[in-house]
Amino acid sequence: MNDDFGYVDDLVPGVRWDAKYATWDNFTGKPVDGYLANRIVGTRSLCAALEQAREKAAALGFGLLLWDGYRPQRAVDCFLRWSEQPEDGRTKPRHYPNIDRTQLFKHGYVAEKSGHSRGGAVDLTLYHLATGELAPMGGGHDLMDPISRHRARGITPIEAQNREHLRSVMEDCGFDRYDREWWHYTLRNEPHPDVYFDFPIT
Repeated sequence: MNDDFGYVDDLVPGVRWDAKYATWDNFTGKPVDGYLANRIVGTRSLCAALEQAREKAAALGFGLLLWDGYRPQRAVDCFLRWSEQPEDGRTKPRHYPNIDRTQLFKHGYVAEKSGHSRGGAVDLTLYHLATGELAPMGGGHDLMDPISRHRARGITPIEAQNREHLRSVMEDCGFDRYDREWWHYTLRNEPHPDVYFDFPIT
């Protein structure tokens, strides 16, 4: 691993994580190339900002649950190959119900060069510290659909409020939102804005 990177759970004690691409629970339906361990990796700058976000969320009664951080370039390449394979329907209802998998790159849900591969992006949600239950957000991770946009119509007031809590916490701590995905944030002053890394997560 590059010296400027670390495991988020080591550098931000108290966060929860579920590295979706290391599991079968993701839009490809199987573990993704480069994810050899269920852990989240990020730059030290990203982790420092996440520690601030963890403290700010805690003041609101929430904890942070991370789904992805650094993403090896080989994983992005794996996504591209997957998008070109025939549709088997296994993950479509949950992850891209209203779009063809071949259109996911065109519509900006997946990128051939991802900020995740620079170590400066994170996918996450909130959970209630009192109960451990996930805060309802009006759709799960990688629901590639217009309902996942910030300020999307069709979600409940509490779901909209929870998305707003996450947005305010993350933006106050140095992150920029991605308008198409309520869960995706990029560090505003990321340390490697032009470098796409490919070391595996082990």
